[in-house]
Amino acid sequence: MNIPMRAPAPILSYSPLVLPVPGRPVDLNMKVTAPAIGDNLPIILLSHGQGPSNHLSSLNGYAPLVNFWAAHGFVVIQPTHLSSRTLNLGSNHPEAPMYWRSRAQDMTHILDHLDVIESTVPQLSGRLDHSRVAAAGHSMGGNTISLLLGASLTDPIDGTDVNLTEPRIKAGILLAAPGRGGDALSEFTKKNYPFFSTMHFSGMKIPALVVAGDQDDSRHLTVIGPDWHTDPYFLAPGPKDLLTLFDAGHGLGGVSGYDVAETTDESPERVAVVQQLTWAYLRSQLYAGDPAWEAAKTDLAESDSPMGRIESK
Repeated sequence: MNIPMRAPAPILSYSPLVLPVPGRPVDLNMKVTAPAIGDNLPIILLSHGQGPSNHLSSLNGYAPLVNFWAAHGFVVIQPTHLSSRTLNLGSNHPEAPMYWRSRAQDMTHILDHLDVIESTVPQLSGRLDHSRVAAAGHSMGGNTISLLLGASLTDPIDGTDVNLTEPRIKAGILLAAPGRGGDALSEFTKKNYPFFSTMHFSGMKIPALVVAGDQDDSRHLTVIGPDWHTDPYFLAPGPKDLLTLFDAGHGLGGVSGYDVAETTDESPERVAVVQQLTWAYLRSQLYAGDPAWEAAKTDLAESDSPMGRIESK
């Protein structure tokens, strides 16, 4: 795409970086990926989804996005949430198997300990810009980021209103994220994931780019089809942007890993569009006046065979 960006830089990756968390069943393990050069680097917190694979739902997933973002100037921090198949914690915890609250709390804990992370990762000390933090999540990870951006729900266990908004996050990327609760949910979701039932986006005020595939029909979760994944755009206040990808399924072309079998819509070209557009959006959100996002929108709109469309509010 015709987006102003520098050539990719070599990247460094460090894992596992382990942070103890009081009361958490296991320590918080994460991977940090950063460009080998540069200072005042902005940060992306990346929340993994679930899915059938054993290791994509952990710090080891999402290499197509992580490597691209890091090569173009971001430091990417990937925690392994308690819902990960790699931990196999079972279902005795009241928030199992998705651990929806713990997932968001993982991100807040990371932000509370950025100094520790920066000093632990070799060649990273003094290079982070703690004032420029974004967050991204795919699928269930999108739900995690929605909560951090201001979406809310009612705890199905005790009936309390839950607000996990993290004001240190300045912008978000929601990739194939879950939508609203209520009558939009399947009976399976209501029974097995009751926290989804009261999910709403009226308080999600932090800027976000919602990325949805127009063929992402998650019938096990919702009865309203692909439009469910656009709820975080239409039901949240602005400023928001929506990227609808044509012919894309839940994998959005393969963002969760290279050549993974669960990607039903594998397309390197589609992944490249997601890589570049998400990068451009975050650049312009975190750096006032940066032209990348406007250039990206113009380029997509003027393409002879566009792979998607963007709308804004």
